[in-house]
Amino acid sequence: MLSKSNPSGAAPLSIRERGLRLLRPSHQHSAYSATLLLMSAVMASRILAYGREAYIAYAFGAGAQTDAYVAAFTLPDWLNYIVAGGATSITFITIYTRFLAEKREEEAAKTYSVILTVMTTVLVVGTALAEVFTPQFVGWMFGGFTPQQVELCAHLTRILLPAQIFFYVGGIFAAVLLSHRMFLFPAIGPLLMNVCVIGGGLLGARHWGISSLAYGSVAGAFLGPLLINAIAARRVGPAYRISFDIKNPGFREWVGLSLPLMLGVSLVSADDWILRYFASGSVGDIARLNYAKRLLMVPIGVLGLATGQASMPFFARLFGEKRMQEFAATVNESVYRVTAVSLLAAAWMMAASLPLIDLVYRRGHFLFSDSRETANYFFLFSISLAFWSAQAIYARAFYSAGDTLTPMVAVTMITAASLAVYSALFHQFSVAGLAAASDIGIAANAFALAILLGRKRLVPLRGFPWSEFARVLLTAALAFMLSREVARVVPVDGSRKADFLALGLISVTWAGGVAGGLWLLRSNLLRDLRNRRLPAKG
Repeated sequence: MLSKSNPSGAAPLSIRERGLRLLRPSHQHSAYSATLLLMSAVMASRILAYGREAYIAYAFGAGAQTDAYVAAFTLPDWLNYIVAGGATSITFITIYTRFLAEKREEEAAKTYSVILTVMTTVLVVGTALAEVFTPQFVGWMFGGFTPQQVELCAHLTRILLPAQIFFYVGGIFAAVLLSHRMFLFPAIGPLLMNVCVIGGGLLGARHWGISSLAYGSVAGAFLGPLLINAIAARRVGPAYRISFDIKNPGFREWVGLSLPLMLGVSLVSADDWILRYFASGSVGDIARLNYAKRLLMVPIGVLGLATGQASMPFFARLFGEKRMQEFAATVNESVYRVTAVSLLAAAWMMAASLPLIDLVYRRGHFLFSDSRETANYFFLFSISLAFWSAQAIYARAFYSAGDTLTPMVAVTMITAASLAVYSALFHQFSVAGLAAASDIGIAANAFALAILLGRKRLVPLRGFPWSEFARVLLTAALAFMLSREVARVVPVDGSRKADFLALGLISVTWAGGVAGGLWLLRSNLLRDLRNRRLPAKG
């Protein structure tokens, strides 16, 4: 008799066979397997990113040229944000996935060709203009830089600008693959990117100095996000034909969806720009903030971005098929799980901030004094981990529903209002105030998106498992307090032995606090994570 789980009667696959199947480039993933794959890939990418940042800290420390290098990414980021507007991973997936679901492959192919042709042309022109006006932008944006820093920052910016073309075109190819539920190659791209940055530094630092990192970034953007996605998309996606048919209905729909993303400013992107702007007046502050933020991006990438990227094609399909109850339940399920895990992770990160930062970064030109300052920023940034993760999923729920205007108006207003908060806290508490202001802004982003989704009756807040969430929150608070007290037993004084001992004690105490808290409060979190099922709402 055939089982429901195996109707074909074939022998069940072993764990090894299932794992290898997930790594086949042509494998079409479920939401769960896609999330696992992307989480694993993002984790690997973030580990490589740590290697990249650790190398930069070792070779260049937290000084004037490192500040210039970090600041050099600002104009390329602006160009990509304004011209591309998130279309590569958001609005294009929404339209393309719907065309595929409705068996309108010919329209999908035409829209794909027009968007790729027109927007690549616009981006090439924008890149050329940015190259010309780079010195003026750097001088305006980073008024606290010395003339030497401005010159170096402008030089590095001009090297980095062409990479945005590779990111954009590669993003379109990745969107095609994601729409076909093929996640492997989009997941590998960032890995190659980080390998190239590290390789550029190791191979070229003696000859080009810190510029070698910028050259590595450009090479990585071509090989990772662009080349491997292009090869894979050619096999499964539509044939590309040069087309400037701006009257194409799909292209016009894409423009309508993308304009709010192009014209609006989300704090998710603007946060780094604002931090760099205010911190440019003191040598090393941009670099130390960047080191803290990049380490925070490891759990953000694994928990928030990977889950959001994996979930969006499935959100879009559910909405396109008008399965609204299932759409709402799936969004609430994703947010609950990712924020619950984020709260527990943040408790450990905050308690272990100093030994963790010291172990990760202190070597070469990065001193113990740098570790202490960076750890303070990392502690503050970690508070907002759950909000970063939640807003990534809430935003994609809006985009999957074909609504980019509502969230972008909301987050743009929040970004504008946040400028006063950044300024006030910076002048009151210096650079630490910037990290606190970042937390406030991201929290406002997440709450605004959640409330708006509820008001539009897309994802009602009453469907969220509040009682389970409260149990996890209390558990995280308990684990943090216990771990923080234990951390006082072993003062971190700059020795590796003290770092390892403190980190070990904190980790064991945190694990015990989490296990005990979940048991005492009778939380179902572990069962919910294992069973892939949304818990009953509280």
